[in-house]
Amino acid sequence: MINFALIGCGRIAKRHAELLGTGQIAGARLVAVCDNQADRADRFGQTYNVPSFHSIDELLLQENIDVVSILTPSGMHAEHAIAAANAHKHVVVEKPMALTLDDANAMIAACDANGVRLFVVKQNRFNVPVMKAREALEAGRFGKLVLGTVRVRWCRDQAYYDHDSWRGTWAQDGGVLSNQASHHVDMLSWFMGEVESVHARGATALTRMEAEDTAVATVKFRNGALGIIEATSATRPRDMEGSLSVLGATGAIEIAGFSVNKIRTWQFTNPLDSDHDVIENFSVNPPNVYGFGHQAYYEHIVDCFNNGTEALVDGHQGRQSLELIMALYESIASGKEVTLPLKVDQCKLGRRQ
Repeated sequence: MINFALIGCGRIAKRHAELLGTGQIAGARLVAVCDNQADRADRFGQTYNVPSFHSIDELLLQENIDVVSILTPSGMHAEHAIAAANAHKHVVVEKPMALTLDDANAMIAACDANGVRLFVVKQNRFNVPVMKAREALEAGRFGKLVLGTVRVRWCRDQAYYDHDSWRGTWAQDGGVLSNQASHHVDMLSWFMGEVESVHARGATALTRMEAEDTAVATVKFRNGALGIIEATSATRPRDMEGSLSVLGATGAIEIAGFSVNKIRTWQFTNPLDSDHDVIENFSVNPPNVYGFGHQAYYEHIVDCFNNGTEALVDGHQGRQSLELIMALYESIASGKEVTLPLKVDQCKLGRRQ
């Protein structure tokens, strides 16, 4: 049995606690929670019948903890992950893994130095339709890749940003690109390949916050394909769409729904008999935008420990995704096309005044 503890008892922690604290992940269990807001920690502890801590240092002294899931504001991920690694705990960290490349590098180095594993949560990679599309990609069914697009049209109103002072700030969070759309940006590069350059624009349209609630970008991949990113948390009055499309010389797919959960298009020039039932058999209807991917992700983590499996998203993969997000912000700030590898100049993400 692998024992997990949660650091951070906010919005996303509910999903992690439900899975680990109610026996939904075979071979894993929740043994402790921690938050510097005592009422939050205690409420989680009482709900899942585990000890609650108000100090990270005190939590990390507990010998029965094998893995710590870092669910704090993004700007604090590095500090907390490094502390966990130095306490010889394996680390699971929510997206994005950090807000600067220096912090991401330090997290990787700390985990390597202490001989612990680092997992970055990208649960949408485990969505049933996404995995089916990835299977088609790895089988070469798309041929030459031509165009990839992601669209995030979600609703986060002013109350959401006012709930916690760190939300929407450059120092601790960023905007729709680094928060809500980070999974989709990651999926775009996972399907389309290494990025050569980006050109992005952003706006703060409907909410009072430092960062953007709306952004668009064009992407050029090293294999010659192009990409489009459309992301907003200013959809009203409710979530509308979270989607991915991949177009190639010999096939095209579109996965839509509000959480990349429903196959809308599945067509190939060389169809297989199994293609006829793909749309029906590989679409799911999750209850919220988180989908079902967190469960598959934790099952993957257990498998990594029990069978020595490689992590699908380790620290290096998480850093690659962060670099792309930072390049988008660099382009928004400079108004120019930005090439990768990234040289940070005007990007505000992770900057503390």
